[in-house]
This record gives sequence, structure tokens and C-alpha cells, in this order.
Amino acid sequence: MDTKTRRAYAKINLALDITGRRADGYHDLRTVMQTVDICDTLSFSLNASGTVSLRTDSEKIPSGPDNLVVRAVELMRRTFDRKEGVHIDLTKEIPVAAGMAGGSTDAACAMHAMNELFALGLSTEELCALGKTLGADIPYCLHGGTYLAEGIGEILTPLPAPPPCTLLVVKPDVFVSTQTVYRRYDADPATDHPDTDALIRALYDGDLRALAAAVGNVLTDITAAQVPAITELIDLMRNYGAIASCMSGSGPSVFGIFEAESDAVKAYHVLKGRRTFPSLFVSRMIQG
Repeated sequence: MDTKTRRAYAKINLALDITGRRADGYHDLRTVMQTVDICDTLSFSLNASGTVSLRTDSEKIPSGPDNLVVRAVELMRRTFDRKEGVHIDLTKEIPVAAGMAGGSTDAACAMHAMNELFALGLSTEELCALGKTLGADIPYCLHGGTYLAEGIGEILTPLPAPPPCTLLVVKPDVFVSTQTVYRRYDADPATDHPDTDALIRALYDGDLRALAAAVGNVLTDITAAQVPAITELIDLMRNYGAIASCMSGSGPSVFGIFEAESDAVKAYHVLKGRRTFPSLFVSRMIQG
């Protein structure tokens, strides 16, 4: 029985801006996405069952046909007329519904694994063409690393990796509806937008301080109105030495960028002592 085990890495948004709303209801974005070393682990095994099954250690995600990993595997089987059954074991580390692309990165991981197990020889761009039918973040997750994403997230431009630093990533133990966040944004659009161009220049210059000054998310105030812990976390991280702190995606996860790992660790222990943030990570930015 052929088996493949892979890691699926989370992302954060160093900058997230909304540039318009499309006729189909989707939003045009301009966002700089960055892979971080927080990851899920997935194992894929081929078998003779002719069906796709998934087992996970998380009670917060479905294990049936609605799971995005199952849908990604089914898409690969259907597109390439494969009859083998596939069993998936998914160990979750990335917080669920966190604005960190946990479902999308797991699905991208599944597509890479099926490409290998089925010996299809597809390029990453060919996988992206398929993956975008499942979700706008999947093409980015198939690449990983540092990218400017535009359109609904599927138009990707590679960027230089950020300078070395340490992250503290925290997800408040609440659920936030992405659709609700965007609907509230449409009702009251922001007038203050992140300077994405400045952030991109900082990446090319390798200037961590300039990057930190440009970090921003146009959705932060919308989600923070529902989840006051977001503002509290941003302030706490800055008080403990973060040179930038920001929400990722539509939230509610918050990350801080620290020049000194010791400062990130201090903030980590302060938050851990409060016992109200079960999803808490000292992390680093990595390339895909």
C-alpha cells in the first residue's frame, strides 16, 4: 500500500487590503501572504476501496465529503479518472477558522500528495488551475512562501522572503464568520488602507523595521468590534516589544513580529499564564 506523509503550513497576511467588489459578489484583494512554520500533518494511503475516507484528531472540522481535503482528493481522482481509494489521517495544529488558511493549505497538501501517489507529473501551475476551483487561497498554498496575491487571491507574484525575525501567533478561542466580516465591511468600508507598496519595497530592501511599519489589515477594526481580544492582543504584543502586531485574514488570529526571540518568549509566557488562549505559538516565517 502506497503512503505519503506531508506537512501543510499555515499563512499570515502581512498586508491585507480590499480594492473593490466584483459583480459575482467576491472581493478584489491586494494582500501579501507569508508561510509560517505552524503546520498540520497529513498521511495519504492508497487502497482498493474505491472511496475516500478521512480520520482527524479535531472535533472542529467535518470528516465527511464536505471536508476540503476530501474534496481536493475527489477532484484529483475525478479529473484523472483514478479508481484507487484513498485514506487520509489528518493531525491538526493550525487553529480552525483562524484566518490562517488551515483548510486551504490542507487541501493544497492533498493535491501535492495525489500528484505524487498517482504519478501524474503535474506542475505547480497545473495544480493551481485545478485548485482555484475549490478555493481562492489554494493556489497560494500550493506555492507557499512570500507572495503578493491579487484578484480574489489567485493572481500571484513572488516576493523576496522577509528578514529573519520571530513571530508570536495567537488565536482567541472564538469563531468568526468570514462572510459576516466582509458583509460588515461592505456596509462601512474602511478609509484607512495598509501601504502594501511600502511593505513590498521593504521586502526588496530587506528592511525589517520598514516592513513592520507597513504591516496592516483593512478588516481589523471590523473583526475587533466583535472580538475585543484582538485589540488587547495587539496592544499586549507591542507592550512586550513587538515592532508590529496585526490580525491575519478576517481573523481572529493575531501575530506579532519581534526582532528579539526573547521578547516573543516573554509575551508567550504572559499569555500562556492567562490560560485563555489555547492556540498560542512562537513561530517563524518560512519559504514554501
